[in-house]
Amino acid sequence: MAFRELREEKDFFDVTLACDDDNQIQAHKVILSACSPFFRNILRRNSHQHPLLYLKGVKYKELLSVLNFMYMGEVSIAQEELNTFLSVAEDLR
Repeated sequence: MAFRELREEKDFFDVTLACDDDNQIQAHKVILSACSPFFRNILRRNSHQHPLLYLKGVKYKELLSVLNFMYMGEVSIAQEELNTFLSVAEDLR
């Protein structure tokens, strides 16, 4: 899948997402915008070339799972982490 390759090869990242536990993940604005009205609205209003978005209350592991789903269309999550994943996904719409 092309999205997976872009991410794995770290090509053309143009947004950084900062988590509550001092970790950061780089991503692509177009992927985030296509998958999430939350990101689309923020990125539309802030036309910075490479914005840094702080996601209060979101942990690195949770964000990584959501991004894996956005980029690959699927994600493996342990049963005990499912509610947290769904909560973060709902917050990010």
